[in-house]
Amino acid sequence: MATVGPMADIADDERTRAARLVDAQAKAVRLFAEIEERGLVASGEGERAVSDRIRDLANEMFGTTRHWHKRIVRSGPNTLLPYRENPPDRVIGADDIVFADFGPIFEEYEADFGRTFVLGDDPAKHRLRDDLPRVFAAGKAFFEGDPEITGERLHAEVGRLAAEGGWELGGWHAGHLVGEFPHETIDGADVESYITPGNGTPLRRTDRTGRHCHWILEIHLVDRERGFGGFHEELLTL
Repeated sequence: MATVGPMADIADDERTRAARLVDAQAKAVRLFAEIEERGLVASGEGERAVSDRIRDLANEMFGTTRHWHKRIVRSGPNTLLPYRENPPDRVIGADDIVFADFGPIFEEYEADFGRTFVLGDDPAKHRLRDDLPRVFAAGKAFFEGDPEITGERLHAEVGRLAAEGGWELGGWHAGHLVGEFPHETIDGADVESYITPGNGTPLRRTDRTGRHCHWILEIHLVDRERGFGGFHEELLTL
């Protein structure tokens, strides 16, 4: 039997929210494909200059685009640093690993998307780049296999997967809430907004307005001994 009345309105709203989040990510996928096609991540370029060119490309492709968090392009040893750090601008080298982390807003819905690029032939850097999507996929499969999974449990599994590949996690969390802009306030002290140790609440839940919570899974893997890291980020729940 079809749902009618207020419950139908809620269901329609949830379908619309999910579709818009997926559409926002699809635009981010197109943006990053164009970044690679145009070779914007290149040796001899400063990180900030590359970031600005990616911003300009997003505006060219989709109209003037706002971003819900700072635009990040990091290379070499800067790839070891978590989001909250603000390292000095660095010129990208010929044998560098580089990651980009952008949060464009499309029609008031957030995308949060990160990918890693490798310049040169260093096999360890290529292995890290290739491991990132594999760890993401395994983490997502683990999430999908446990209807009651909590933030701390998923974080522990991502840490296990990282160690299995010979890497460490680069930050204190492995993802966060995402949604309409401005999204549910993410506060560094609000552990329930993150996939992190100490978040014992189920990830599949509703927020204070009764809407389904949607999550980003971010994989930041590092090799501290060799002095580099990589990053992969996209939607977990859709």
